[in-house]
Amino acid sequence: MDVVNGMPWLSAQTRLLVVAPHPDDETIATGLLIQQVLAAGGEVRVLLLTAGDNNPWPQRWIERRLRIGHEDRQRWGRRRMGELGQAMRRLGVPSEALQAMHWPDMGLTDLLLRPGNDTIAAMAAAINRWTPNLIAMPALGDRHPDHGAAHVLVRLALAQLDRKISAMAYLVHGRPGGGGHAQITPSPGQLTVKLQALTAHRSQMTLSAKRMRRMAERPERYELVSTRATNLDGALPWRPPLALRPWLRLVVVDSSDARSWRWNDAPIRRDGAGAFYFAGAVETDAVPRFAKLVWDLPAWWVVDHWGWCVL
Repeated sequence: MDVVNGMPWLSAQTRLLVVAPHPDDETIATGLLIQQVLAAGGEVRVLLLTAGDNNPWPQRWIERRLRIGHEDRQRWGRRRMGELGQAMRRLGVPSEALQAMHWPDMGLTDLLLRPGNDTIAAMAAAINRWTPNLIAMPALGDRHPDHGAAHVLVRLALAQLDRKISAMAYLVHGRPGGGGHAQITPSPGQLTVKLQALTAHRSQMTLSAKRMRRMAERPERYELVSTRATNLDGALPWRPPLALRPWLRLVVVDSSDARSWRWNDAPIRRDGAGAFYFAGAVETDAVPRFAKLVWDLPAWWVVDHWGWCVL
């Protein structure tokens, strides 16, 4: 796919697949991109990874209940799926263009790290089912754990496919890094349509309307994703404090395996400046490999403090 000013050229041949970890990500992150692909005569599909059912505080507020059980969560997930259908139609995408994976909300990292599972193969099959030539997916550095894990899942799935698909990464939670990002310039009315689609997500707007609008009104920026490894020396971005290391695990995943070590037992070395390096085998071909720090103690926060990195 041709690239102009850092963005793939959109045309009637564009087949865009938007990978959305939760209902509302498709609008907040790609509402303008979706409209511009359709305006160019292209096609759009949305691959929804979770129903967003692990969303207790808005549900408690709206339903006036304190305790939320399994059936309550299922009902909430159906509500959010219905809102997603409305948002898609307002963006010009028919509801039948939705493909839902029904994976656990706030559980994508656990799925990815589960040994012997077929999550990556399922992702590859879902992508291949529609044969897109352009994918928009969460950024690796997104601080929501489902978003970072979604990036890894898509990258590892793409490595299993035998054809080239252009991929772009969007950031919802966190601040963009210093790398190059292409920005979409909306035509008159496109931002208005995007904000109208956002209002369909009523369950999320009830408590967070200002924050949601603020995120949706930000410029849509994308980074082209390279399919090759970019960190061949094995450098790790983390320097965890000594006191936390007994509760941290280093996890390394690729398209065939997930390996885990306690930090103090992991194959890492430290240089004279205090930086850590993965000392295990790291291939230098096009097969991506990712590392993550996992915190083993219960935590009340949602933000993924450590995040992922490429090996």
